[in-house]
Amino acid sequence: MTDRYQKFARSGLGRFVVGRLGLPDPYPLRRFHPGQPVLTGPALLGAAPGGRLVEQAQAVLKAVQAETHTERVPDQRYAALILDATGITSSEQLHELYDFFHPAIRSLAACGRVLVLGSRPEEELDTAGRIAQRALEGFTRSVGKELRRGGTAQLVQVAVGAEHGIESTLRFLLSARSAYVSGQVVRIERAEQTEPADWDRPLAGSVALVTGASRGIGAAIADVLGRDGAHVVCLDVPAQGADLSEVANRVGGTSLQLDITSADAPRRLADHLATRHDGVDIVVHNAGITRDKTLAGMDEARWNAVLAVNLTSQERVNDVLLGEDVLRRGGRIIDLSSIAGIAGNLGQTNYATTKAGVIGMVDALAPELRRRGGTINAVAPGFIETRMTAAVPLFVREAGRRMNSLAQGGLPVDVAETIAWYANPASAGVNGNVVRVCGQSLLGA
Repeated sequence: MTDRYQKFARSGLGRFVVGRLGLPDPYPLRRFHPGQPVLTGPALLGAAPGGRLVEQAQAVLKAVQAETHTERVPDQRYAALILDATGITSSEQLHELYDFFHPAIRSLAACGRVLVLGSRPEEELDTAGRIAQRALEGFTRSVGKELRRGGTAQLVQVAVGAEHGIESTLRFLLSARSAYVSGQVVRIERAEQTEPADWDRPLAGSVALVTGASRGIGAAIADVLGRDGAHVVCLDVPAQGADLSEVANRVGGTSLQLDITSADAPRRLADHLATRHDGVDIVVHNAGITRDKTLAGMDEARWNAVLAVNLTSQERVNDVLLGEDVLRRGGRIIDLSSIAGIAGNLGQTNYATTKAGVIGMVDALAPELRRRGGTINAVAPGFIETRMTAAVPLFVREAGRRMNSLAQGGLPVDVAETIAWYANPASAGVNGNVVRVCGQSLLGA
């Protein structure tokens, strides 16, 4: 779907009008394509005294062949500004944020990345440390709203003992794969790490299930997981059989026509995965529907349909896949939530209920997946350019596109890349997270 305003804003006249009137300026985002380096320019790396992540961050930058500076070079444009803030243990030491970023922030290149590496506040031994580490969140979210030209900012909270588990997350957040992710807090816990043999195909040898895979976001997820080496089992209702087969063939996977809400669906799905693939490594609960209406005018059928597809079916499938160990040890469950589940949305009481329930599912199952050596996480998309959003009335659609720090809608691939990061075997410490893929939407901010 063409964003005509974005095209106008990049024209000569458009730049003049946007600048004079202070209108949203949706800068074209740099998105990933195979063979692209993680960073297209040098990174500036700093650390507050006592930081425990700077050496590991430097090792990651070396692994991705990024030029790294530890002192700012005048007139140099930086693809990333990274500060290890784990050594900040008091409010007075928060001045380290100002000392590092204030002189450097104007040197951030287009589509540049700001990363603050912190500790998990609850692990700090004293009150002052907890306060200081929690303060990093407000700083990072505010920086994200100040950046221009496609820049993003994130906070990564790393548990003590999880220092060697940051590579997958840094590779994702520094690269073009995270183009539409900004203002987020990622939590990394201690876990046994498995580095992929090939970072370009980290899912090689794995089996992934994607529900609702026949089109839109689901098809994009199948594409990206297939690109990264997974055999993708593409699932959707029989009515979408033709489109589903096309997607499965394109990604070198297989298709499974199944109504996920039917009484026997969990049993049939588990049997299929166990007999055809000897289990499954990655389960992406993408299938979802909307039946919008304000609560006063909503009939029971609309309510029941949305709850059945978006939430109850996922619970029923998880019960069988976990209960019978069809999900292999170290497996990943990845759910599609929504900013509607965080902020609510007019006319979507049914939908928002399910998407908040998905977040509850992540919270509830994270300890169980941890015991199995696996993870469960969710993606909460904002305004993503799909056939569904194309049908939204013009002014509502424009508001959805512009009400975020990047001033534009995201693409299905932005959701898919985030899911691929969760699925990566090196993301074993990324568990219980809900990351918004929304360009740092103002809704629920």
